[in-house]
Amino acid sequence: MFSKKTLIAVGLVALIAANIIALSVNNKRNFPSNGTGRIVIFFVAPFQDLFTRSIRFAGDVWNHYFFLASAAKENDRLKKALTHAFEQNNKYKEIELANSRLRNLLNFKETVSQTLLAAEVVGKDPSSWFKSIIIDRGTDDGIKKGFPVVVSEGIVGQVIDVSSNYSKVLLIIDKNSAVDALVQRTRARGIIKGDLADRCHFKYVLRKNDIKVGDTVISSGLDGVYPKGFRIGQVSGVARFNSGIFQEVSVIPYVDFEKLEEVLVVLNPPKHDFGIK
Repeated sequence: MFSKKTLIAVGLVALIAANIIALSVNNKRNFPSNGTGRIVIFFVAPFQDLFTRSIRFAGDVWNHYFFLASAAKENDRLKKALTHAFEQNNKYKEIELANSRLRNLLNFKETVSQTLLAAEVVGKDPSSWFKSIIIDRGTDDGIKKGFPVVVSEGIVGQVIDVSSNYSKVLLIIDKNSAVDALVQRTRARGIIKGDLADRCHFKYVLRKNDIKVGDTVISSGLDGVYPKGFRIGQVSGVARFNSGIFQEVSVIPYVDFEKLEEVLVVLNPPKHDFGIK
């Protein structure tokens, strides 16, 4: 009915059980050790050792699992705290940079005689054919079409469209822009025109006039838009030809138009006051 292997296995288990019971009885009666006890220990001890090691191993695994779970939770908490700290630090840096820019604008306002209104750049023309920005000031703030826009580095452009709370500013690097200008060193006069490369050309400058690379170009105040003396850019190239009455002059603007965030709008037209303190 049963195979030999099954009978042997059952007999072995029964023998081990009997030996365990005998060992327990011997221990309770405090009998001196004899041959039977040694035989019992020989067979039972390895199983007891294996059982004890298994219990300890299971306990270690269980404790290790809880340790890892606790460590994972602590790690997540620390990551969140670190992310929050980075965000706060970034906010503080942005505030510090904004304060620095505003201080520069405030210091610049104190050096000019015009009435200036600070505005924030809230949009840019996505087209590559037009160079303009949108600022968060409009007619409710006293802004009108044609008002010049500047920063401490130099001229930005002029207002070409205005609503109650916003205004569109045409930058001097736009091909449709024009600023009556002169070279600060020699007073040579011409017209600053924009191009598609975010640079300017100094047009209609007489060939006889002395212009050198590195000269500063400023507004002349004669166009009725920009006050006199505001910086425009630096001469980067001069070309004189054998024929013609004009020379070709290229100018790099002082204003970095890619980084404009705050600007100043000149509220009083240059017809009233062209001077700089």
